[in-house]
Amino acid sequence: MVKARLIIDPSNPPRLSDETRARLDAMTPEEIEQNALDDPDNPPSTEEELDRGVAGRRVRLLRQSLNLSQPQFAERYRINLGRLRDIEQGRTMPDSAFLAYITVIEQEREAVDRALAS
Repeated sequence: MVKARLIIDPSNPPRLSDETRARLDAMTPEEIEQNALDDPDNPPSTEEELDRGVAGRRVRLLRQSLNLSQPQFAERYRINLGRLRDIEQGRTMPDSAFLAYITVIEQEREAVDRALAS
């Protein structure tokens, strides 16, 4: 099966119909929340999923701030590429040692580079 990929142009976002807009405007916040909970295609995230997402975002933002691809970041900091991808995509929660290493890279990047160069 081939998956289709939809790319939305940020300068031309999809528009809601007048009918859909009126229906949403008439809903209370509680009704909106209940409809979201009832949607089988979009179950609410667990706390663990949210934590994995936050950790993954932190790692991705650090990597992007260095203008490195995932393979480049993994090689430079000697991190398993598959593990890096799993963490960035929120599939796995990094352990405390990984998070500590990320903190050191964030705070003392040059020291890490010197240590890994020797």
